[in-house]
Amino acid sequence: MTDIFFNPVIISIIFLFILCLCRINVLLSIIVSTILAGLISGMNITNIMNTFISGMGGNSETALSYILLGAFAAAMNHTGLTDILSEGIIKFVNGKKRILFTILILISMASQNIIPIHIAFIPILIPPLLHTMNIMKIDRRAISCVLAFGLKMPYIAIPAGFGLIFQNLIAENMVQNGMIMAKTDVWKYTWILGFGMLFGLLVAIFISYKKPREYKDIYVKDDLPKNSKLNYKHYITILAALITFGVQIITHSLPLGALCGLGIIFSLGAVKHSKMDKLMDEGIYLMGYVAFIMLVASGFATVLKSTGGIEAFVNTVTSVLPESHIVTAFIMLFVGLIITMGIGTSFGTIPILAVVFIPVFIKMGFNVGQTVIVLAAAAALGDAGSPASDTTLGPTSGLNVDGQHNHIWDTCIPTFLHYNISLILFALIGVILFR
Repeated sequence: MTDIFFNPVIISIIFLFILCLCRINVLLSIIVSTILAGLISGMNITNIMNTFISGMGGNSETALSYILLGAFAAAMNHTGLTDILSEGIIKFVNGKKRILFTILILISMASQNIIPIHIAFIPILIPPLLHTMNIMKIDRRAISCVLAFGLKMPYIAIPAGFGLIFQNLIAENMVQNGMIMAKTDVWKYTWILGFGMLFGLLVAIFISYKKPREYKDIYVKDDLPKNSKLNYKHYITILAALITFGVQIITHSLPLGALCGLGIIFSLGAVKHSKMDKLMDEGIYLMGYVAFIMLVASGFATVLKSTGGIEAFVNTVTSVLPESHIVTAFIMLFVGLIITMGIGTSFGTIPILAVVFIPVFIKMGFNVGQTVIVLAAAAALGDAGSPASDTTLGPTSGLNVDGQHNHIWDTCIPTFLHYNISLILFALIGVILFR
C-alpha cells in the first residue's frame, strides 16, 4: 500500500491539486505536473514534452467548439439582444419571485444547450435585474444556486450544446481507456444526476434561502437596460441560434453548428463583416483559456498513461478496496471532488479522471452505466463550489457589480453544499439502480 504514495500518477495529481489551491494558474499547474509525472517515472524531458504535445490532440474538437461558441456569444452580445431581454424580464416578473427564478433557470439552461453562449450572458443580463431583486428582497445566494443549476445540470443530463461536448468527452475517454461506450447513450445514465441537481436547487430556494434579505439599492452606471425593440439584426441572431441548435442535433457536431450560426450572422448582416476579426478575438478571449485547459488536460492524461503508473495504481487500489460497489464509488467520487475543486473545470478534469478511474472500474466489475454515472458525477462535483470554476465565477460577475455579493460565501459555499452533496447522493443511488 505504501507504493501508492510513490506512484508518479498519484504524486503528480496531488501536486496539481496543491498548485491549484495555491492559486497557481491552472494551465501552468497542469504542464508542471505533467513534467513531474514523467520525470518520476524515468522519462527524459524531450520524451515527456513530445508525448504531452501529441496527446493534446485528443481534445481538439472540444477546444474548437469553445472558440467558435465564444465568437457566437460575442456576436449575440454585440447585437444588443440581451439588453432587450433584461428589459422584458423586468416587466414580466412584476414582483413575483418564482417567475424570476423560472426565467433565470430557463435562460441559463438555454445558454448551455439551445443558444450555447455559456456564462457570457450573466454580466450583461443580471446587473439590470439587481434593482428588481433588491425591491423583492431576494437572497442573492438563491440566485447563485439558480444560475449554477442552469449552467451545470444541462451539460450533465442533456446531449446538446455543451452537454454534447461533456457527454462526448465521457464516451471518448471511456473508449480510450478500455471500456466501450456510445456517445449517444451517455444521457441515458446521467439523467439521474440531473434529478440530483434539481433536488439541490429546490432545497436552496425553498428552504435554505427562502427568507428575505436586505441589500442597499445601489445604482450601477450603465447597467440599466435601454429602451429598444427587436429589429432585423436581432431576428437574424435568433435564427442563427436556432440553426446552431438544429445542426448540432442532426450532425452531433457542435463546431459545425457554431460555424453555421456564425455564417448566418455574418452573411445576413446582423454583424458587419468589418467586425468579424474583432468578434473572433472576443470569442478567443471569452473561451480560449478554457479551450487550452482542455488541450493540456488531454496531454497530461496521455503522459500519465505513458508513465506505467496507472497499472500499478489500479493493482494497489483494487487489492485494498472492498468488493462493495457503493463504497468504491463513494471513494472515487471523493477523489474526483478533490481533483475537480483544484482544477475548476468539469470538462478539463474528465481526461485526468478517466485515465485513473476506468481501469479501476473494469477490474472491480463496474458495468457501463455505473461507470458513466460515477465518472460524470466525479467530474462535475468540484465545478459547483470551486473558486476557479465558470459555474461560480459567472454568477458572481453579475451579482457583485454593486459590491454586495461575496464570491466565496455567497456563491461558492452555497453551490458547493447544495449541489455536491446532491450529486454524491444521487450518483450512489444510480450505482444501485443500474447494477
